Amino acid sequence: MKSEILYPGAFPMVRVFLAAGESIKAESGAMVGASPTIDVESKMEGGLLGALSRKLLTGEKFFFQTLRAARGAGEVLLAPTVPGEIVLFELDGVNEYLVQKDGFLAGAESIRIESKMQSLSRGLLGGEGFFILRISGQGQLILNSFGAIHKIELRPDEEYIVDNAHLVAWSATTSYSIERASSGWVSSFTSGEGFVCRFRGPGVVFIQSRNPGGFGNWIRQFIPVSE
Repeated sequence: MKSEILYPGAFPMVRVFLAAGESIKAESGAMVGASPTIDVESKMEGGLLGALSRKLLTGEKFFFQTLRAARGAGEVLLAPTVPGEIVLFELDGVNEYLVQKDGFLAGAESIRIESKMQSLSRGLLGGEGFFILRISGQGQLILNSFGAIHKIELRPDEEYIVDNAHLVAWSATTSYSIERASSGWVSSFTSGEGFVCRFRGPGVVFIQSRNPGGFGNWIRQFIPVSE
């Protein structure tokens, strides 16, 4: 499969070219259009148990789409639900990535997606929930963000602090801990930051420029409240 990003910026799509017999997996509802040679199927990644864990524990949709070039080569157009950027990269079969629940858009049929349970403190305080997605294998992976996406490359033992609501994905080679944004509880919450993630390299961290929760709070102030 070959992919290219169309209309880079706030409202991109990704065009995926499939050879005859090739297929990709994508987030349910991600397809915008496709060649008539493409078949669309629903698939429970990891079987019933894996699908249930994603739906009930991470908030991900129950099914993935499988898009297959069943009757010859063709193309598929995919787009995320929220405005933001798309990033493409290749999994090498060695490195794994941890992805927050809304970050996965699509990937090669050969990649593996499973739910990973976090510790109690990370689940309660980290912003991603108790479960995140662990993605491994070999092939192309396509992620999306809310807002612009920024890549941070960390050298061994180099640290970087990220507001947890801005996390998209990070390589499994990094370690991270949850901590207060400020030294005191009051200043942590009055600063608007609350808790942050302290990452330590080596590895890469992808962050998004917008905070989904903050945007939701901004929208709610314009919604009339019935009495």
